[in-house]
Amino acid sequence: MGWLEAIVLGIVQGLTEFLPISSSAHQLVVGQLFFSGHDPGSAFTAVTQLGTETAVLIYFWHDIVRIIKQWALSLVKKVPSSDPDARMGWFVIAGSMPIIILGLFFQDAIDTTLRNLWITVAMLGGVGLVLGWADRMAARREPVPGAARRQLGPKGLTDLSWRDAIIYGLAQACALIPGVSRSGGTISAGLFLGYSRPAATRYAFLLAIPAVFGSGVYKLKDIGEDACVAWGPTILATLIAGFVGYAVIAWLLRYITTHSFTPFVLYRLGLAVLLAVLLLTGYLDPQAPIVTGCVS
Repeated sequence: MGWLEAIVLGIVQGLTEFLPISSSAHQLVVGQLFFSGHDPGSAFTAVTQLGTETAVLIYFWHDIVRIIKQWALSLVKKVPSSDPDARMGWFVIAGSMPIIILGLFFQDAIDTTLRNLWITVAMLGGVGLVLGWADRMAARREPVPGAARRQLGPKGLTDLSWRDAIIYGLAQACALIPGVSRSGGTISAGLFLGYSRPAATRYAFLLAIPAVFGSGVYKLKDIGEDACVAWGPTILATLIAGFVGYAVIAWLLRYITTHSFTPFVLYRLGLAVLLAVLLLTGYLDPQAPIVTGCVS
């Protein structure tokens, strides 16, 4: 992998990680176009996600510190276990278990079989329809301006329960399949469970931190080895992804307060159709070989 490819893939990672359009799908497609039919590999994708998750840490730093502090104090009984931040700490831990367990169990398939672009096409389209359905349900729960507030309004993060945390976690685990989208899966689950768009999105960001950092650190051993991608370009791509990702977080949290997810649904469906055409015409390889030929 050269420096230009690293720059482009870093920008792609930063732009797509937090939007419900699947960063791994974009890495697969853009990687093929830049590497003459090669896949940059799951290790490169996982490591560059360390950059975008660092952006989450910075953006939500005060919230994260408060949650960790209250959770730790609850362990020694200095704050009640019912404290909202202490509960959030436990919910993030519980919600992270499905993707950690399934990620380790299906590691070989994640690195190979599940990176087939036909699977990506199906996930882009299928999850796009699911997100659209969930978003319509969320819109029905929103209060109508000038009218009395509906009795059953959208839930906030203070309403999070153990059941909901596990369901969120199972939805996040689906993102092990390229095309699903970590944020797309978890946000859809949150909307189906009755949470507001901002609440579902905010929790999706917090929930991703343990899993993404764990995966990225675990895959560090494969840089320059199985994926044959050198450290220099990988570090550059990771830094770029972090800077771009921070801007996307700030924009998305403002956007969803007054807008729906419809543009992302349409984008997913359009991209699925485009990829299907490119696959059928032979412009893309459904199962491209991992990029080889490391550069230093």
